[in-house]
Amino acid sequence: MYRLFGKNAFDRISAGLGLLFLSPIIIIAWLVASIDTRSNGFFFQTRIGKNAKSFHVVKIKTMRHVTNVNTTITAANDVRITKSGAFFRNTKIDELPQLWNVLIGQMSLVGPRPDVAGYADKLEGDDRIVLSIKPGITGPASLKYKDEEAILAEQSDPKKYNDNVIWPDKVKINKHYAQSLSFVKDLNYIRKTIRG
Repeated sequence: MYRLFGKNAFDRISAGLGLLFLSPIIIIAWLVASIDTRSNGFFFQTRIGKNAKSFHVVKIKTMRHVTNVNTTITAANDVRITKSGAFFRNTKIDELPQLWNVLIGQMSLVGPRPDVAGYADKLEGDDRIVLSIKPGITGPASLKYKDEEAILAEQSDPKKYNDNVIWPDKVKINKHYAQSLSFVKDLNYIRKTIRG
């Protein structure tokens, strides 16, 4: 019942209230990011959602364009991260605009993080259960790898480490989440996220 109806209702009500109360923070962050990056302070990127359908996720922009740096894997020492961006990423303020994605039904508060093409959409067999639910702002894999950028910064080849170590582990964690959805667990993940 929670999977079919309760989760969607909880997500949309919570996202609406979240946007109402957090909009001042989002607006200030957008202004700071706009000044720091000299461009629109909102960042839009195509991500893979439920049933492998693509959508545009919205976040606070934390990076500037740097010639010849095009990877989608971000380490803590990435030269593209702005000063304000480092703060927004550390505090997770950059994630707040995704409440809009939740409100319009593209995302959930809790679930697997939405990835760029080439990852979730390439899952096969039993692993594709991850695509049976909406991607989330937070979740068990996000909490385990909350220091992912710092971990990647320590690797000689961040993308290889992500693809061979972190990504397969996230799939395993997200499969278990998709198989055992519960309101109580979702509340616990949200609580842990807010506590940092």
